[in-house]
Amino acid sequence: MTKKWYNYIVSIDGTPAGSSDAANASKAGSPKSASQSVAEIAASVAAEPKFTNPIADPTSFEEIYRAAEIPAAPQGYSILKVAQMLESEHIRNLPSDVKKSSILLALDAAAVNIKDVIQDAVQRDRALDGYERVQQRALNELEATKTKENNQIQADIDKYVTEQRARMQANSDAISREKERFTGWRLKKQQEEKKIADTVGYFVTENPITTGEQSAAPTSSKASQKS
Repeated sequence: MTKKWYNYIVSIDGTPAGSSDAANASKAGSPKSASQSVAEIAASVAAEPKFTNPIADPTSFEEIYRAAEIPAAPQGYSILKVAQMLESEHIRNLPSDVKKSSILLALDAAAVNIKDVIQDAVQRDRALDGYERVQQRALNELEATKTKENNQIQADIDKYVTEQRARMQANSDAISREKERFTGWRLKKQQEEKKIADTVGYFVTENPITTGEQSAAPTSSKASQKS
């Protein structure tokens, strides 16, 4: 896919307006379209840039360009400088064709071929796209690692919850068994007390034997506070 800035600096027949190449191409009777010219320039640039140095600040495009080892533009006329020239207050508000002609004249005066500028643009674009893929791979790896870690944490939580619920259920079962045992014992105790009370009743006016349920004794902590 071509970038919109190509329209500023590539003429309709694929060669810079006002250059001798345009005249030669016209005489030869074999003009090339702008897309063909751009495709040929793009094909001459490595598809995948090699980042030789680590990039400390991903927000710094200049650092990305340096890491991709993009060669210095001829006479310093990189695509970024051309972009600045297009935004100059002198030509900013001029029609597109006038702006293009102005840039081409400036490049011609500096003995810079427009194809070198486009090649610089393609190299920078490839560097940005390549580093985007690098960051995407890093993001995918991080996401996979953290997702796996989260899944393990969730599994540990589920296991812990299951174990604690089993302990709680075991505690509840122990309480139920003890209540059932105690209720049975109390019933027998009351029967035993009634037998004792009935026997004592033959010999006393006031029966000292208790036959009802007894309230629980206070805990040691409460008993000590009362004392």
